[in-house]
Amino acid sequence: MNDLSARRDPMESLLSLLDLSDADGAQTDEDLYVGTSEPNPGSNRVFGGQVLAQALIAAIRTVEPDRPVHSMHGYFLRPGDAREPITFGVQRLRDGRSFSARRSHAYQDGAPILSMIASFQTPDIGIEHQDPMPMDVPDPESVPSAAEVLGGLDHPVAQAWAFGRPFDIRHISSSIYLTVDGTHTAHQAVWIKTVGPMPADQNLHRAALAYASDYTLLEPSLRRHGISWTTPGLSIASLDHAMWWHRPVRVDEWLLYVAESPSASGARGLNTGRFFDREGNLVASVAQEGMIRIPEGTPGVS
Repeated sequence: MNDLSARRDPMESLLSLLDLSDADGAQTDEDLYVGTSEPNPGSNRVFGGQVLAQALIAAIRTVEPDRPVHSMHGYFLRPGDAREPITFGVQRLRDGRSFSARRSHAYQDGAPILSMIASFQTPDIGIEHQDPMPMDVPDPESVPSAAEVLGGLDHPVAQAWAFGRPFDIRHISSSIYLTVDGTHTAHQAVWIKTVGPMPADQNLHRAALAYASDYTLLEPSLRRHGISWTTPGLSIASLDHAMWWHRPVRVDEWLLYVAESPSASGARGLNTGRFFDREGNLVASVAQEGMIRIPEGTPGVS
């Protein structure tokens, strides 16, 4: 069952993953950094949110500290191997009066596994508006955590999702870990925050939010068709990822993550999401398309 004494502290793991080291080697037109990975239970593949966050941290290292990231657009090109280090190469595309642009590639064995461009901006003043936060949402304290839903299952994936993640994820209505209960809808909301406190550095909070945004973003596509994470033969992978940060954010305080899937076709599902803090501020938006394949005739799939 769950042996907490043998498991590395999830917050220690998260901060270690985001603490890239400088790379040694020949001079190139890129700033080079190296990151490690956390193994996934039952798989040696790198978690997509991890490599996104690390590629973003690499880009941040090359930008003046008064210019926080406001957007990024990335493509997952190959699955990463969690047993091997990842090299991040950052190309300084432009530094203007207010904006900076960086291209960040993640490499393993000389081949890119992720290609991303990020944009940074000096804080400025202008027009402001936002979509309102959904009303009548239960408080996170009243919603069961993944540990409460999965912690009693004697399975390595269930134990890792229950106790090994650095984020506390609480599905409103119900999760789709094991079954898809209720109406098969292409909408979903979860409360999410880190399981422990984070340093004050806003760059770390924005990178950690990129990390967390990949956990549940494809779930509205799955929920719409009654597909749970335990559906036999399910094959799923993130294809791309875009994110926009609108306002300062703290990931160690509860955020409402509202997501929907406007379309699915061609074995791909498009999903969009929005993050609100408890005061109702829209702090970030995200979009992702993922590959979703299931065997034909899978029972219970609509």
